[in-house]
Amino acid sequence: MRQHSIRVDVPGQRAPSDPLAGPAASPGDPRGRGDGLGWVTRAVFGDSRLRLSLGADAGATLAYAVVPSLERARFLLPLAGRRVTAGSVLAYNALRPPRVRAGRAAVGLLAWAGALRLTGAPVLSVHVPAGVEPGEVLLCAHLAGLLGVPGLHAAIGIRPPDPHHKPTLQLFDDAGRPRGYAKIGWNDGTRAMVRAEAACLADLPRPGGALPVVPGLVLHTRWQDREVAVVAPMPRRVRRLRGPDRPRLAAMLAVARRGGPATAPRPLRDAPLLDDWRRRAAGAPAVAPSGAHPAAMSIGEAIDAIGARDGDLACEFGDWHGDWVPWNMARHRGRLYLWDWENRGSGVPVGFDLAHQAFQTALSLHGRPAADCAAAADAALRRYGPGLGLDAARQRLVADAYLVELWLRTYELSAGGAGWNPRLHPALLHLLTERLGPGPASRAARSDVPPDQDQSKDIPSRADSAALYGR
Repeated sequence: MRQHSIRVDVPGQRAPSDPLAGPAASPGDPRGRGDGLGWVTRAVFGDSRLRLSLGADAGATLAYAVVPSLERARFLLPLAGRRVTAGSVLAYNALRPPRVRAGRAAVGLLAWAGALRLTGAPVLSVHVPAGVEPGEVLLCAHLAGLLGVPGLHAAIGIRPPDPHHKPTLQLFDDAGRPRGYAKIGWNDGTRAMVRAEAACLADLPRPGGALPVVPGLVLHTRWQDREVAVVAPMPRRVRRLRGPDRPRLAAMLAVARRGGPATAPRPLRDAPLLDDWRRRAAGAPAVAPSGAHPAAMSIGEAIDAIGARDGDLACEFGDWHGDWVPWNMARHRGRLYLWDWENRGSGVPVGFDLAHQAFQTALSLHGRPAADCAAAADAALRRYGPGLGLDAARQRLVADAYLVELWLRTYELSAGGAGWNPRLHPALLHLLTERLGPGPASRAARSDVPPDQDQSKDIPSRADSAALYGR
């Protein structure tokens, strides 16, 4: 799930953590910057014994091209030979839209020709002090030793500073071949996410039938205070999805059922979900924060309201991927590839992945407010829910239960040092109040929305979402 920058004025917010290790950065050290370049260098090169500087230096242990510029840094390309640099630009380029693909292809050709200087990209130099083993202070060198790869090089994506994000190193060998992705957990929340994904990848059933193909776990380790999981690379010829906004219902059902048959429906009150929610909500404020809604529910009241309304409603429960969005999927030889499993869960109503895809596409790609995102999830459930066995009542349960789950996830990230996401809190509590609260205006009082009010148009178009592969 992609979450965005943190404000300090959100009610109940905890101050977010920052991966700055050791003393403050010296002048000229990019770790002192307040932008994405500063954030990622603090997370990846946080050891205070390292010296970082901007500018080419023949004596540097590692060198990276900062692409496209310091002010708009999006990528650190390893300058470790033409094949490595070109490979780090061109790998998986078919996942990107034509315009981005063309730009990366041009940079890759320049790198292969040894003419990357023509791009004007500045250089980041990393120095390991004399007498210190690189594996003590450089994560990539440490991983090379564990993986038995003599030369291992990292291409590093740069995003705006955000305590919800995990830096990811795309690993290449000396020949420029992809060797995996290293995900780095650096605060309590992101460390827990890395551990969760490692455990999940070790537990998933083997792909078959409609089950998506999942990159395997190569390594799970701790280094300094970082939690690190290395996930296997994808096939070189993976391609972006055709119609990325169209839900893959057969695959969603296969994930929910772990590749097996459907399970017997059971009433919500007999499933562990409500008790699990109450356990996870322990410690959350008993009273909702003040805000736009005059009498917003607390999360405990929202859980109780769903239990009272839908406790006798029988539905199928199962697993969910937890971040089913187009930018976590690809295709290869007719099979669906699906990655980023750190939010996988079990024991939820079938349909959570469908609601999540619509909600998060509206939130992350189009910047819509939470209410519009919830409307997109409602529309997706109306349009595609019958394919998952969901009638109107169960569509409503899945939509409202998903909002509870999303708030709990947001709360857990905040408790892990990430701070509140102001786009989701307290907005989700306001939404739950409108949907579950008493009164004729309450959405909870509606049994369904008439067919002529179908909001399937709120689902983002294929053309709108093309840019998502430019990440």
